[in-house]
Amino acid sequence: MYDFPVTYFVAYCVFENLWLDRAIFKKNIYLCKTVKCLRYFFSNKKYCKQNINKMYNGIEKIIFLTQKRGKMTFSSEELKKQFPDKTARAIELALNRLISQKRIVPVLRGFYAIIPAEYAMWAMIPPTMYLDALMTYLKRPYYYALLNAAEFYGAAHQKPQQYSVITALPPLRDTNKRDVKINFVATRKEIPQKWLKPFKTQSGYIQVSMPELTAADLITFQKEIGGLNRACNVLYELMEVVRFGKLDKLFFDYVPTSTIQRLGYLLENDLEQTKQADILYSKAKTYGRKFQKIPLKYGKPTENCKTDTKWKIIVNEYIELDEM
Repeated sequence: MYDFPVTYFVAYCVFENLWLDRAIFKKNIYLCKTVKCLRYFFSNKKYCKQNINKMYNGIEKIIFLTQKRGKMTFSSEELKKQFPDKTARAIELALNRLISQKRIVPVLRGFYAIIPAEYAMWAMIPPTMYLDALMTYLKRPYYYALLNAAEFYGAAHQKPQQYSVITALPPLRDTNKRDVKINFVATRKEIPQKWLKPFKTQSGYIQVSMPELTAADLITFQKEIGGLNRACNVLYELMEVVRFGKLDKLFFDYVPTSTIQRLGYLLENDLEQTKQADILYSKAKTYGRKFQKIPLKYGKPTENCKTDTKWKIIVNEYIELDEM
């Protein structure tokens, strides 16, 4: 290795782009090659930096135009089409810079949401602003569900700590970006589009389950929201907008019979909704639902528990409603 004075001198020559007198190094061919390599390295690094800067500026322009069109999302595939002469690595580095500046947030691999100025302080945006675009990008049917759907009807009871989305199989992995958690719940059945309602958001629309389907889902997926007691507390408020009189065959084909039984029992015996419970019972019988004995709380012992003869429910759980 060279001593420090020579090393400093070589670095100085390279950075200042000085042409070294060949006579200085004519007796040291290795040192001459080292200088050439260093010159190439620094010039190539400068070129790469300029390339990334151009890429960054290009993506910034795309983000501006995207927002101007009312969209809040874009994908890496779109960028590759916009910049066919750029490498995937150059695009990735430019995107990473925008992420570090909190201009965009990576929702899923290859899919990004733009952070508007009003959300810049939090460096995130609510999923309602990009969920529809995300599921379109993934080519998945979906709907906004459970506590989040109930919130649209003024019945969330408490602010949900996560965002629940029901979609078709195969299951999607949950995401957690900057404390925004999206819980994807997979269903084996075809999602009933008739029982979804589009709600307008700041950047478009989002598909939300209607009150009747939301009520059923709260029972079906009770584990996803913290259990049966919490489901009942939300149901108590949601029933103000639920109308079981319009239920049809499509609804009963999608909702499990066990859910109908549990929901009907809870409405009649715990939620003071006898009229709606009777309508639900009548509709279930009209569409050929046959009840079998099942526990109210799945996975809990049923020894010495009473059975409701109408709904065929083994009452092995006590429901405690919060004070309203």
